[in-house]
Amino acid sequence: MILEKWENLPEQLKTEEVRPYYEVLSKKRTSLFFKRVFDIFCSGIMLVVLSPVFLILAIAIKLESEGPVFYRQTRITQYGKEFKIFKFRTMVNNADKIGTQVTVSSDSRITRVGKFIRDCRLDELGQLIDVFRGTMSFVGTRPEVPKYVAEYTNEMMATLLLPAGVTSEASILYKDESALLDSAEDVDNVYVNEVLPGKMHYNLKGIKHFNFFRDIKIMFMTILAVLGKEYTGD
Repeated sequence: MILEKWENLPEQLKTEEVRPYYEVLSKKRTSLFFKRVFDIFCSGIMLVVLSPVFLILAIAIKLESEGPVFYRQTRITQYGKEFKIFKFRTMVNNADKIGTQVTVSSDSRITRVGKFIRDCRLDELGQLIDVFRGTMSFVGTRPEVPKYVAEYTNEMMATLLLPAGVTSEASILYKDESALLDSAEDVDNVYVNEVLPGKMHYNLKGIKHFNFFRDIKIMFMTILAVLGKEYTGD
């Protein structure tokens, strides 16, 4: 994982608010290297081992509803680049065209198979493909859609110095995010003005304290969180 020279960064990242985070990462190039090696090695092994699970999920999704197996929504990753994320589809086809881009737990667009997949967090498995090809990392800020990235403050843009991640401290603490939005009348407004700033507090803290072994710790915390352990933030 190579950190670009400051002068080669996109203009929206070359701000005084982003520079302190860049300086931290520029001193962690060894950790960044091992982070990428770890991503390639582990995602490659997991893709092979979990291939039967991929097949079962694909069949179940296709049997229940028409449409593709994977949901390929446009997201934003390192340096503001767009990519199409791999997630097992849990909603009716073209769900993002008939509702908000944030999902609540009672969302009527979620299929029966999709509810099971979401409850077990299996929809995220598709992102192993993204990790292997380098558009994502195991640990990092969750990739947002362009409309929400457009709402980032200058400081929030610092999260784009690294690839988007499958999990993070913010993901663990906000694992029940959809439930938080259930009662909101304007889901997009609540997400942008209340949920997103809270998540970004932890995402930015993650950059300040970045190192390879912290990433490993967060991965273990994620596994425990999925199994039911509750964590509280600072």
